[in-house]
Amino acid sequence: MGGFDTQTTSQDDILHIAEIHGSRGVSEIVLTVYPSAIKTMRENMLAIKKAMDRQSAVSSQRSAVKKKKLQAKIIGVHLEGPFLNSTKCGALDSQSFLKPDEYSLKQLIDGFEDIIRIITIAPEIEGAVKLIKKISGMGIIASMGHSDATYSEAEAGFHAGARGLTHIFNAMRGIHHREPGIAGFGLMNKDIYIEVIADFFHLDKIMLEFIFSVKNPDRIIIVSDTVKGAKKGSNSHGIKNEQGKLLGGCMTVQESSEKLIQMGINKETIFKSISENPARYLQAS
Repeated sequence: MGGFDTQTTSQDDILHIAEIHGSRGVSEIVLTVYPSAIKTMRENMLAIKKAMDRQSAVSSQRSAVKKKKLQAKIIGVHLEGPFLNSTKCGALDSQSFLKPDEYSLKQLIDGFEDIIRIITIAPEIEGAVKLIKKISGMGIIASMGHSDATYSEAEAGFHAGARGLTHIFNAMRGIHHREPGIAGFGLMNKDIYIEVIADFFHLDKIMLEFIFSVKNPDRIIIVSDTVKGAKKGSNSHGIKNEQGKLLGGCMTVQESSEKLIQMGINKETIFKSISENPARYLQAS
């Protein structure tokens, strides 16, 4: 956002992202690292870790903090892959997706276990259920996404320890009247958390109304999908490539929340979706 994203080795870039979200009323953020070569993903995580260390170093120096631009506190990392289904890659690079196995997981996260809060994995891929159990056992949240899972495959992932769905409906099997799919599981299971990109581009207004009318309100989390191409202060359009594929959004969670309230969604439900719900979700990590 504002010309920055997490595909960087610069801690300053990461802190700029924290400043942008902080200026929009966001107090804490979990930053997403996208699939790439393991070496690259580790470099991206290192930049985030250094940015977190810099924030911690000044957290007790109130005068120093006041002199700096208001920043959202970085509280960890979400690895969106690389154990994903290439048929549901969305805007991600499917060439970097890996088969779920413990060796690749160790190569990826070794030394960063203290900052990784969430890992997205497609539960239907061979080896995924076993890896979900491993991830969950480490105290990291397994979230299911970029997935073509059936209802029963998503249910298997849930029983293995998965606690969430990454951006429901986007880059995943949708609902069919003879196969509810992973999206149907996310809506109907009262215990699993679902992320919602409520920027009115990733999901239609009617679909947003549908989600908030059927899903347990204690398990909805509004997330931002702001990307590098999103300009600071811009929320009028999604970010697309030359072929018209939606790459990301422009809204912070605060802006999305305001629009949802304007369209008539219960204000208390929206507030919980950006405060109590995500805080409760992250307690498991």
